[in-house]
Amino acid sequence: MAPGTENGPSRVTALTMGVEEEFLLVDRRSRAPVGRGPRVIEAASRTLGPLVQQEFFTAQVEVCTSPTASPAALRAQLAGLRAEVIRAAAAEECLLLAAGTPVIPPELPLTVTRDDRYRRMASRFASVLGDYGQAVCGCHVHIGMGCRAQALEIANRMRPWLPSLQALAANSPFSRGEDTGYASWRAVEHARWPTVGPAPVLDEAGYKRVADALVRSGTVLDRRMIYWYARPSEHVPTLEIRVADVNARIDTVVLLALLVRGLAATLGPEAAEGVPAPVLESARLREAHRRAAAYGMQGDGLDPVSGAPVPAWALVARLRARAVPGLAASGDLPLVDTLLDRVYAEGAGAALQRAAHRRRGRLIDVVDGLAETVAAA
Repeated sequence: MAPGTENGPSRVTALTMGVEEEFLLVDRRSRAPVGRGPRVIEAASRTLGPLVQQEFFTAQVEVCTSPTASPAALRAQLAGLRAEVIRAAAAEECLLLAAGTPVIPPELPLTVTRDDRYRRMASRFASVLGDYGQAVCGCHVHIGMGCRAQALEIANRMRPWLPSLQALAANSPFSRGEDTGYASWRAVEHARWPTVGPAPVLDEAGYKRVADALVRSGTVLDRRMIYWYARPSEHVPTLEIRVADVNARIDTVVLLALLVRGLAATLGPEAAEGVPAPVLESARLREAHRRAAAYGMQGDGLDPVSGAPVPAWALVARLRARAVPGLAASGDLPLVDTLLDRVYAEGAGAALQRAAHRRRGRLIDVVDGLAETVAAA
């Protein structure tokens, strides 16, 4: 049986995991994005400290969990962070919105946060920002690593599975008042920035060479602007997976984190044993990501190895099977199966947003449903 299946490697460890979630702040009455982030962050930081942070636009806020090996602790952290920011937002007459893109357009152009780095980014990459309405909100999963070389080894092996994670997390069908036809319009908007896309296959020396060249050429402002879908973090010792839209359901976020950790725990021993990383055609991998953004969990995705169209849920089943050794070793397999069953029965984020819109044809119902879900424990 192939490495990583249910009878595959058993020498896996329970890795730590953490999550960054980016949210939009919308006015309680208009449901449009509003730039009240600085006041909301100031209030929330009295309790949360550095776990609540500013984002690129003042209409956004980011929360960050602490590293943990426990799914229950991760869920509790996410619930606590959300609850505190929701309280601070309510004091500013705002709702906290967990969607990859603004459902309702801003009434005024969005304002870039007063931060030297963000202002330099806005100046150098003005063409990316357009009319300053391109706010996108992602969910980034961090897995604890011993070193950068280890993070790169696992990132190289994780490339075939990231389109399925992207499809499972797709949660931005509406953007600025329109149904985009995509499950994840955030993926389209975010791709305006340089380097957004699948990571190249690199060892540590290759990473340093490529990263230095990107900065030296002006393609990016600094290494933190290397927005590959899988990258070694520049500020914490982790592998960061950056394919997911922010999701309203906490259980979806926990599911994503557990699948990423299960994959990493499965693939790590294979890297140590010298199992070669899969060789993928770049165009085929990009098409797999495009289909994930376009269709989410509805319709066919693309197997980036064979190039064959495969139903999205079948691809997720393959992902789950690939991660079984890591999931079983940490005791996460029953929970993952329960959470996957729920998404299958009730629908993923994009489908739930469209269902809310179909009931009365009102975008405010979509916003209100997302705001209510993000507030639920």
